[in-house]
Amino acid sequence: MRAVKSVLVMAGQLKRKYPTLVEDLKRDVTLIRALRDSNVPKFLSFDLPLFFGIISCPAMLWDPCDLYPDADVPYVDYGSLQKEIENQLRIAKLQVVPTFVGKIIQLLETQLVRHGVMVVGNAFIGKSTKIQVLAKALSKLRQEG
Repeated sequence: MRAVKSVLVMAGQLKRKYPTLVEDLKRDVTLIRALRDSNVPKFLSFDLPLFFGIISCPAMLWDPCDLYPDADVPYVDYGSLQKEIENQLRIAKLQVVPTFVGKIIQLLETQLVRHGVMVVGNAFIGKSTKIQVLAKALSKLRQEG
């Protein structure tokens, strides 16, 4: 039930944050987007094709779903945050890899719908770096207003 609750929480956030967008889209598309955005960060890379197959999406992380042929399921534009994440990676003398940046954004999305988050994985895969880069990027954006 927690998984269902997190999807509904994210759908509610999408509806409140983008009311005109949600009105323009079908409710189904809003739920697909919430389902995708709240679950993709939790899956391992080899589970993604199965998940996207279940919701009839292409097996690529950032492609829109085609569960409803006429529906274009948009993604949130994290323009300034994404640029600041990339900037913080450069400051730390790290490579800017799109999948790593995507995982940092997924960490933020997960934190927005969960009370607690655990970042788990093998040693030296960037868990602490993701947390630190996200914290620095958000702090920098807040300072700039």
